[in-house]
Amino acid sequence: MTPSEAGLVLIPALAVLAPLLARAVRPAVRVPIVVFELLLGILVGPAALGWVQPHVVTDTLADFGLAMLFFVAGAEIDVRGIGTRSLGRASLGWILSLAGGIAAGLLLAPGDGAVVIAIALSSTALGTLMPILRDAGELGTPFGHAVSAIGAVGEFLPLVAISLFLSARTTVVSALVLLAFVVIAALAIALAHRTPHGRLHAVIRATLHTSDQFGVRFVLLLIAALVALSVVLDLDMLLGAFVAGAVWRIIMARAPEADAAAVESKIEAVAFGFLVPIFFLMTGVRFDLGALLAAPAMLLLVPVFLVLLLVLRGGAAQLSAPAGSSGRDRIGLGLLGATGLPIIVAVTAIGVDQGMLGSGTAAALVGAGMLSVLLFPVIAMQVRGERLPSRPTVPPGEL
Repeated sequence: MTPSEAGLVLIPALAVLAPLLARAVRPAVRVPIVVFELLLGILVGPAALGWVQPHVVTDTLADFGLAMLFFVAGAEIDVRGIGTRSLGRASLGWILSLAGGIAAGLLLAPGDGAVVIAIALSSTALGTLMPILRDAGELGTPFGHAVSAIGAVGEFLPLVAISLFLSARTTVVSALVLLAFVVIAALAIALAHRTPHGRLHAVIRATLHTSDQFGVRFVLLLIAALVALSVVLDLDMLLGAFVAGAVWRIIMARAPEADAAAVESKIEAVAFGFLVPIFFLMTGVRFDLGALLAAPAMLLLVPVFLVLLLVLRGGAAQLSAPAGSSGRDRIGLGLLGATGLPIIVAVTAIGVDQGMLGSGTAAALVGAGMLSVLLFPVIAMQVRGERLPSRPTVPPGEL
């Protein structure tokens, strides 16, 4: 059996091992499961043991996992709960992060690569943070809403920037195409708002415990439709997946709470029980450690990029801190806001494919993103302290 074929068995085995390791260390410290997925992927990949090589099947499933991660992030965003004011502050913070990222990029990789670096350094991994916030009972708190606002902006606006500045088209044409996508997406959201969903909800309820599973099938169709639209318009597919999540949230907003929770549980099972772990494991497998070790200067860029993430995103996150936030809250907010990986993986791959970024610099950025996921959430939740899952939610807009 070749290493690429071995991955078809080892990747599912590691996906089972990761939560067991996370539970084993949990009495001492709450370590996000993604930490173990990344480390296990690196361990069995070409960078270490060499037991697993990329394979067309695992690569395809990893792409689906990334799309599902962005779908879940889009579906988790409660605009009414977060508040438009918080989103506005987070957007201002993102603009400042992007400007700082461009300045840093011009120093480290003059030319088109600066844009790739700037987009990577302005991102926040909302899809990675949501399970952490949920497990810690923070989703309904002012702190959780602030992180959600930072993450929503830190995932959506970098996708917009990728579509505008890294497309093969001119910026003007890219802007027009993006505008067309926004119009179509807005129509889909408006339709989801206005259309009566009684019959749809009835079918979903009737098939919750049958082999029909209409709700799950409808979600997959929704993701496929908007991802296909993104691909046809030559936009990043993750933009379509993110918008699909937002549309699905609107559709299910008026469903009976028990039905919505049941469908959400099934979708999370598909995402976090199957596809998303494959994405993180394969991110570890594909990590190009050789490109870093071949040039000591590239290896030194990893801590540089990690510090830049903390300074740019962590600093900008302070604009979104709720009133009365303690020093611990602000530290936690900054660390979680600086946690980024999925966008970094996506944008560096585009940069390398288009010849805008060297493989060593791309590996350093991905390495910094991996370290941010490995370190920042753990430190943030330790600094902030354990919270009870039953904490009351904040009334909509009170931030």
